[in-house]
Amino acid sequence: RADLNVPLDGTTITDDGRIRAVLPTVAKLAEAGARVVVASHLGRPKGAPDPAFSLAPAAARLGELLGADVAFAT
Repeated sequence: RADLNVPLDGTTITDDGRIRAVLPTVAKLAEAGARVVVASHLGRPKGAPDPAFSLAPAAARLGELLGADVAFAT
C-alpha cells in the first residue's frame, strides 16, 4: 500500500512528491521480476464513489515517471 493521496486541481496533480517517493521501491521490485500491485486511496469520499477522488491521474503519473505502462483498476 502506498500513500498516493496527492493534491489535485481537477485532474492535474499539483505535487507529485508522494508518487516520486514510491519510485525506488516499485522500480526495484519490477527489476527483480515482481508483478507489482500498488494500492492506495485518495481523499475521504462519503458514501458512493466520487470521480473527484479517482487515482487515475496518479496511475498515469506513475507510468510517466517509471517510463512504463501502468494498468489502472477501478
